[in-house]
Amino acid sequence: MATLELRNVNKTYGSGLPDTLKDIQLAIKDGEFLILVGPSGCGKSTLMNCIAGLEQITGGAILIDQQDVSGMSPKDRDIAMVFQSYALYPTMSVRENIEFGLKIRKMPQAAIDEEVARVAKLLQIEHLLARKPAQLSGGQQQRVAMGRALARRPKIYLFDEPLSNLDAKLRVEMRTEMKLMHQRLKTTTVYVTHDQIEAMTLGDKVAVMKDGIIQQFGTPQQIYNDPANQFVASFIGSPPMNFVPVRVTAQSGCLVAVLDSGQARCELPLAGAAAELEGREVILGIRPEQIALGGAQGNGLPGIRAEVQVTEPTGPDLLVFVTLNQTKVCCRLAPDVACRVGDTLALQFDPARVLLFDAASGERLRLASTTASVMDNAAASTGR
Repeated sequence: MATLELRNVNKTYGSGLPDTLKDIQLAIKDGEFLILVGPSGCGKSTLMNCIAGLEQITGGAILIDQQDVSGMSPKDRDIAMVFQSYALYPTMSVRENIEFGLKIRKMPQAAIDEEVARVAKLLQIEHLLARKPAQLSGGQQQRVAMGRALARRPKIYLFDEPLSNLDAKLRVEMRTEMKLMHQRLKTTTVYVTHDQIEAMTLGDKVAVMKDGIIQQFGTPQQIYNDPANQFVASFIGSPPMNFVPVRVTAQSGCLVAVLDSGQARCELPLAGAAAELEGREVILGIRPEQIALGGAQGNGLPGIRAEVQVTEPTGPDLLVFVTLNQTKVCCRLAPDVACRVGDTLALQFDPARVLLFDAASGERLRLASTTASVMDNAAASTGR
């Protein structure tokens, strides 16, 4: 197991071309599970290849256990990688695929047999050892590819979108298996995915990437609850966060955001908003599960009546879409809520859960009350 640190890592493919990776900085502790997540073309697989040594960086440093490995070849970095395409040897059996790397390293046959048995038991593929890859399902092939990496016992495991070729049900099963496997092995792991559900459920730390830049690095909870900008807020979360254009106005000495459903208006207090926001057009962000049905007596939360445009039952939830400020807004309600298209619902908002973003840049606009709450939570978590 090992620590991993990236210091100002840059990657370009030639002069005059834009940087593929730009000043990447992050660090994970021994045994942590790091997720690199972002849309296609954001640079996450390139960064993975740079860590593995398959691509050479053009600036910065990659450190494993405080040792700079930037100039080392892949074989000297003590890293094992699992690819999206499985990359199994088709003429070899499962056993031969798993033990191939161990034979190259000239391990004694007794030690190889012991390692193959350990990995096969861990991945529950003992009954498949004599089969060829063509005789396996997609999920079984992925287990074999993982087994080949696990058998090496490297310092760091690298997984490049290993579940993307699997069907939805098998992806969920394999995701759980990977988390259990990491809990047992406690080996430092870097995992690339475009799936934000995988990022939230698997990672100890998550790096959200866009255009070769890390937009935010932190725990899944930090990124979900305290996104740095509108891109992170929109990418992490399913259904995604609602973004409603609003104008900030002053009312009775307090700044408010005005919401209009076409049937009613609501003045949402913005406690802690900077005075210079008055009169500005900003983007109000609120997650679907943070919009509640009205009707609770005495809670003092601002509310609005809005017409139901679309309903989407998902089983555990009912997604209801309404229009606020001429923008479609999703509300995540309990599955037993009785409503149909055309009905009018009373909705409530908790101002403490509302986020604001700059309409032009998408950067987060911090509210004093939100900042204080985040600082209090951080202090509590560190015991200060």
